[in-house]
Amino acid sequence: MTGVLTTRALNRATLARQLLLEHAELPALDAVTHLCGMQAQEPQEPFIGLFSRLRGFVPAELSELLTGRQVVRTHLMRRTVHLVTAADLLAWRARHDAMLRQRVLGVYRGELDGVDLADLAAAGRKVLADDEPRTMGELARAVADRWPEPGTRALGEMLIAALIPAVQLPPRGLWREKAGARYLPVASWLGREVEPLPSDDADPVGQALVRRYLAAFGPAATADVRAWSGLAGLPAAVSALRDELVVFRDERGRELLDLPDAPRPGPDTPAPVRFLPAFDNAILGYHDRSRIIDDEHKGLSVAGARVVLVDGRVAATWTDADGVVTVDPLRPFTRAERAAVDEQRQAVEAFLTS
Repeated sequence: MTGVLTTRALNRATLARQLLLEHAELPALDAVTHLCGMQAQEPQEPFIGLFSRLRGFVPAELSELLTGRQVVRTHLMRRTVHLVTAADLLAWRARHDAMLRQRVLGVYRGELDGVDLADLAAAGRKVLADDEPRTMGELARAVADRWPEPGTRALGEMLIAALIPAVQLPPRGLWREKAGARYLPVASWLGREVEPLPSDDADPVGQALVRRYLAAFGPAATADVRAWSGLAGLPAAVSALRDELVVFRDERGRELLDLPDAPRPGPDTPAPVRFLPAFDNAILGYHDRSRIIDDEHKGLSVAGARVVLVDGRVAATWTDADGVVTVDPLRPFTRAERAAVDEQRQAVEAFLTS
């Protein structure tokens, strides 16, 4: 045991790991890799997330990564659409398969009762074998004659979000583009099948996920890892890693794990104002979000609100309309805080209208 970390110390560690303590001199691909992907069900939000993290970020850089097939949009952690690198999707997808099926069944168990999922997957792959991009609804309707009872919503969600590793194709997710979600199998888009899950009781893929999570989110409890990934079955991975990790406690007494050489800035480290996009994983990547957002405001993190960090914590929400960014404080600001928020508001306006 190496001591207790205060909430403020955890906050500064989170900001450092999430590239929010200072703008990073990183290419967008390296940033997406470091962050273990970015939640992206709102297609434009990752651009804002990278603007707030990287020095000199240009939106075209991320668009080119999408069209160049180096990053992809896909259902992965928590069954949510994430922007992840192609390499991480290939390495991680098999480890998420069971969770994805369970989560879709958790919503549509009644509709899908009696459906043989192996048969459904085979039928869906046959439809997609022509490499013609399809929407979720189009794919579901193509197999609905065989399974008319569940309805297209349940069939489509199970096929695309769980049974068939698939990616959303550009132009969806490109800067300032509006397009519906069309899908192709991962193998068709990337030219490679997802990597099979190793038959190893020590869960090497799970170990890699835990290491990567701690690098981007730590120090953290195992409950936080589960909340970020959606994966319940990580005890073997954590057990295998324990000898190489350091252990802390938070002020509530929870055990926190971390990489020994990861940054843990002092609690008095200055934290700049940052504008975060909707559903940013800096907030959603934890079971206990108190390190960055007060309990009374934690509902904002799942409501799709864009938030402003002041002194490292959620202190306001923000919206934009017709190129004008509006900030709604959640608490009174000092004069210095108002000036810092307004300066960053103008920078966000310039980014959104450039």
